[in-house]
Amino acid sequence: MFTSRDTAKYHLIYSLAGTVFLAVFGAIYEYFSHGVYSYYMIYAFAIPLIMGVVPYSFMLIKNIQLPVLLINLWNSSILTYSVGSVFAGVLSIYGTTNALIFVYPVAGTVLLIATLIAAAVYYVKKSLLTGLFGKEGP
Repeated sequence: MFTSRDTAKYHLIYSLAGTVFLAVFGAIYEYFSHGVYSYYMIYAFAIPLIMGVVPYSFMLIKNIQLPVLLINLWNSSILTYSVGSVFAGVLSIYGTTNALIFVYPVAGTVLLIATLIAAAVYYVKKSLLTGLFGKEGP
């Protein structure tokens, strides 16, 4: 069975892998783009770095445990923002636009807000149970 420390390590490793993949993918794509650059593509690696590596490193250091729902929602928002950034970069380098490009930031923000709401509900519920049953819980 995984402990919270193992879960944080697992997600930290995958966030690092995603960061490296997006950095290499962006560099290769920019190299073969014939001198056309897109900031969406260049900085796509920053999304999993800031939203993935930093929080999971903090969780690992502080040994913070979060429910699976929060982690899955959070990772879904990271993935949505990353895919949207790469898609916007590809379209920008190609020299075209798409009317559906706004879907990615909206969907990522909805997932991010859902994560924050779920976290608030989790911590309120946890504090109520701690208040009723003491430190041990039920």
